[in-house]
Amino acid sequence: MTQYLARTAFSHRICTGISRKHLGRIIEELADPWMAQQNSRLRERRGHERLRAKGAGPDHELVFVDRVIVTLVVLRFQLPHAALALFYEVDRSTATRAVHEIRPLLAARGCAVPGRLDLRIRTLADVFAYAASEGVELRLDGTEVQVRRPRANTPGRRAFVSGKKKQNTKKATVITDGHGRTLWAGAFRPGRMHDQTAVRTEGIADLFTQFPEVKAKVDAGYRGLAKEFPDRVQAPPPKPRKGTSPEKTAAWEEVRKQQSSERICVEHANAEHKQWRSLQRYIGRREYFDETYSATAGLVSDRAAMR
Repeated sequence: MTQYLARTAFSHRICTGISRKHLGRIIEELADPWMAQQNSRLRERRGHERLRAKGAGPDHELVFVDRVIVTLVVLRFQLPHAALALFYEVDRSTATRAVHEIRPLLAARGCAVPGRLDLRIRTLADVFAYAASEGVELRLDGTEVQVRRPRANTPGRRAFVSGKKKQNTKKATVITDGHGRTLWAGAFRPGRMHDQTAVRTEGIADLFTQFPEVKAKVDAGYRGLAKEFPDRVQAPPPKPRKGTSPEKTAAWEEVRKQQSSERICVEHANAEHKQWRSLQRYIGRREYFDETYSATAGLVSDRAAMR
């Protein structure tokens, strides 16, 4: 298969997870940062500015457009790099190098602002600033993905064992608006760490103090945050104790269902992320999980922002 045929086949939305029009925008957006990255790398390796004219020297075996497509296919289906290299008639290391160049650029894009594709949300502070300016009520939730088990006798090995799933996982915190559009994904941590501990480490309590008009709906894992900000963070009501009257139990169940139905959109966003095979069960190196999740969340948010 020639590179042209491989590009034609793999650029289809079935393989990349995005439309060709969206792919064109991504390529245009990443072209300048990638070129700057390459020039910086070459300048550092040479130790001085280039001596040849621009365009001189050997060409890339895998051009920039194909590097973006290869990275998207890896994110979408977690195909082995050797398989993609075979289709493109290049060495496996060339495909791996392409993924390591493009994936950080995709991760750094952040998430799209609904209705404003020219703006991006990259930090938790950006989320709160956007919610405060637009009057958006946030939805927070934690999600976890199974990862490769650390080697035996590795320090910190137990930190990845999730108490909920009883598997080796990494967790991420996802924030959406009331329509389930992804605004931020971050606070990555090993599966053993509690959801609330992760967001507190990111300084979410300080942000709630800094932006007093921002409100959020959360699940029971963030009940401590709801106790600290009772008028602004809504968590499910505590379960009644044994012996509670049927009337009070029925009232609690009704309130719980109402809160759950208002918060379910963030669960739908998590499911949207996990349509990408790399976030169903991540089989790559754990140190690249954060980049992979951020890159995927940014791509999903581009489509969600148009809703």
